[in-house]
Amino acid sequence: MNPVFDYINKMREDCNMKGFLEFQVLSMIGKRDMCGSEIRVEIGKRKGCIPSPGTVYPVLKDLNEKGLIKETKTSGKEKKYSITQKGRKELLRNKRIFLTMFKEIVS
Repeated sequence: MNPVFDYINKMREDCNMKGFLEFQVLSMIGKRDMCGSEIRVEIGKRKGCIPSPGTVYPVLKDLNEKGLIKETKTSGKEKKYSITQKGRKELLRNKRIFLTMFKEIVS
């Protein structure tokens, strides 16, 4: 099987390109620890609109449950998210898949 097509099929199965959103969030957290509101604002800068908490927080929960990120409570209700070693490996794997996929699209 082709890993690019496997990933595309996985993304098709997830509503709202959830697979891509997970990749984007994991990539952002891989650069620096962030809280959910920071992630929402950063995505908003890139997309032109800030996603709702109901879009971002379930992704953070899924990534945490998969062991790709870990959450640390800071002050009050705020939590900071950081990438785990497992998350770094998954991010690298996904970057390779996306690069291959986009190279095929633009060539």
